[in-house]
Amino acid sequence: MLYTHAGPEIGVASTKAFTSAIAALALLALYLGQERGVLGPAAIRGHLESLIALPEEMDRTLKQLDAPLRLLARRYLGAQHFLFLGRGLNYPIALEGALKLKEISYIHAEGYAAGEMKHGPIALIDETMPVLVLAPRGSGYEKIVGNLQETKARGAKTLAVVTVGDKRIADVVDDLIQVPDVAGFCQPLVTVLPLQLLAYHTADLRGTDVDQPRNLAKSVTVE
Repeated sequence: MLYTHAGPEIGVASTKAFTSAIAALALLALYLGQERGVLGPAAIRGHLESLIALPEEMDRTLKQLDAPLRLLARRYLGAQHFLFLGRGLNYPIALEGALKLKEISYIHAEGYAAGEMKHGPIALIDETMPVLVLAPRGSGYEKIVGNLQETKARGAKTLAVVTVGDKRIADVVDDLIQVPDVAGFCQPLVTVLPLQLLAYHTADLRGTDVDQPRNLAKSVTVE
């Protein structure tokens, strides 16, 4: 058992438990890397320093993005479907973004691996479906730019979560969301923030209960 030490969770649609679980798994990975001799003391120290600095970065990001994400939520409030795309470490973040949006705003949303987009979701893309793509700098960046161009060519309204200072993608998408430039393995902890904020503001604007969504319970008792 691996405790996350996330503290009391009030809302049904958990966000801090998700973040805490990622951080706990990152620490576990560092421990295993150390025990197996894959990571030396200097590498471990660098990774830990990145994690220690992360809460401040996350707090700053939440404050900076709150108002812009509310504006974006209002812009896409009428959407009936939403597609989230991510690669590598950001694929699970795409799944989390879609999950939160459908859980608390009741808008149908789907998270998908960007590399598999042509095996299904691309058939659904048109001018009525917003597509949010996780495109921070790093591995797979060139390919994710290609995915963005594919969705844009089919008339979709496109949003992208990018590393601060990225000017290349700004010419491709309708809306740009910038997150801090952090160590690669820390990226999911910052790229998830705008997705959770977007879900929150969308639900709030739609007048749904963000703490107690319909049909959901904190503990699943039925298999």
